[in-house]
Amino acid sequence: MMLTMPTTFRSEPARTAFDRNEAWRAVEQRDARFDGRFVYAVQSTRIYCRPSCPSRRPSRERVSFYDAPAAAEEAGFRACRRCHPREAGIAPAAAAVERARTYIEQHPDETLTLGALSTAVGISPYHLQRIFKRQMGVSPRQYQESVRVARFKSRLRAGDTVSRATYEAGFGSSSRVYERSDATLGMTPAAYRRGGAGMRISYTTVDSPFGKLLVAATDRGVCAVALGESDEALARALQRDFPNAEIARNEDLHREWATEIVAHIGRGSGEANVPLDVQGTRFQQQVWALLRKIPAGHTRSYSDIAAALGNPRATRAVARACASNRLSIVIPCHRVVRNDGSLGGYRWGEGRKQHLLDSERRG
Repeated sequence: MMLTMPTTFRSEPARTAFDRNEAWRAVEQRDARFDGRFVYAVQSTRIYCRPSCPSRRPSRERVSFYDAPAAAEEAGFRACRRCHPREAGIAPAAAAVERARTYIEQHPDETLTLGALSTAVGISPYHLQRIFKRQMGVSPRQYQESVRVARFKSRLRAGDTVSRATYEAGFGSSSRVYERSDATLGMTPAAYRRGGAGMRISYTTVDSPFGKLLVAATDRGVCAVALGESDEALARALQRDFPNAEIARNEDLHREWATEIVAHIGRGSGEANVPLDVQGTRFQQQVWALLRKIPAGHTRSYSDIAAALGNPRATRAVARACASNRLSIVIPCHRVVRNDGSLGGYRWGEGRKQHLLDSERRG
């Protein structure tokens, strides 16, 4: 599913878990019991608040309701500085998500329906699904899948056979593991058990306006793009990223892809048209998809990306996903900055990050 940055406006959310008449009564009465259940937005001020906000009550026709701050922000409203609606209900929601997360981790081998999980946690299925995805970036079912995959990897590293690791991780059959191997391991389970041995990567290096550029690829597509000062340093970094793979330099095999990437570095429009072999968690994939939506020369903050994912508190997780990006330039993590507008870190140096942005802005 493609994710987009919050640039469009809608006057009402597509779905809410409350009655609007009841919500309006709560706003009129400044009823704090409804804080965290919804927010209201005022069209004339473009500000949204929690129900108990002490500000003057707006007229009903100017108000729209949203079941979460992220939905109001997606519609173009900004948070009230008096009542801080993004903080409303965080503690109870966080506690519920923590209970659900713990329960999932304790029952990885069970078939957990949303109804059964909500009963164990003590909140409604819809509310659980919404707050869990908002805080964790994935649904409860997807989280259970990630727990199983992590346990499966751990058992393989410990020396278990594939069949034994499959059983211990809670997968119903080995066929399910192999179906997911590309997305979860980047290789077959047997290859993963050998520490990635057998994975073949070839690479080439070329000159670019921003230093030496390395492009590495598997038979599926480009798996790494890196900038550096020398061929030797780039080759060493590639070996660290893929310590057990079979890596060989090939000047001709991927020269066309490298040329295509260089042609688009620092340009104000367009993307390099090369096939990608991208391996990452579901959350990382979601973050990287959003990075590719940022226009050249423009920036977004880590909190902007987190809000676009529906999980405003996931700024650190977003930063980690950016740091884990092995396809710099093609997946433009240099377009993500800190909330105060400062550059923040960059694997290939802040000076190079600023140079890239300046070049893109010039077009």
